[in-house]
Amino acid sequence: MSTPAILYCHCQYAQVVPKEVKAAVLQRLCESGVAFDAVADLCEMAARRDPALQQLAASGSVKIAACFPRAVKGLFHQCNADLAPDRTEVLNMRTMTADEVCARLAAPDLLPNLPVKNAELPTVPEKGSVQS
Repeated sequence: MSTPAILYCHCQYAQVVPKEVKAAVLQRLCESGVAFDAVADLCEMAARRDPALQQLAASGSVKIAACFPRAVKGLFHQCNADLAPDRTEVLNMRTMTADEVCARLAAPDLLPNLPVKNAELPTVPEKGSVQS
């Protein structure tokens, strides 16, 4: 298996990722000498249906430093660029520390964010039913 590509999202517009985490991750990536792609904002790219998202999804395994894995995968999906669950690791810079994100980006392995089994998903009550 080849080394996963790395994509860093700066979350420029929504600004939901702590500034200090974004800055530290980007600085360490730059200092590492490892090849990576950086984008200003995945949300904005998805809104424009940027073909780069389809290219990235088709390129093989990838580690993405961004926000919530489910949101990132949804952005790619809306662009007809579904990320392969077994070849994608999304690192959540909203909830992880810069050290945790950088450790995963530097790791040679890939820990895919596999879908949760249906049995583990919360159920939504039917219309008109009463919750106790």
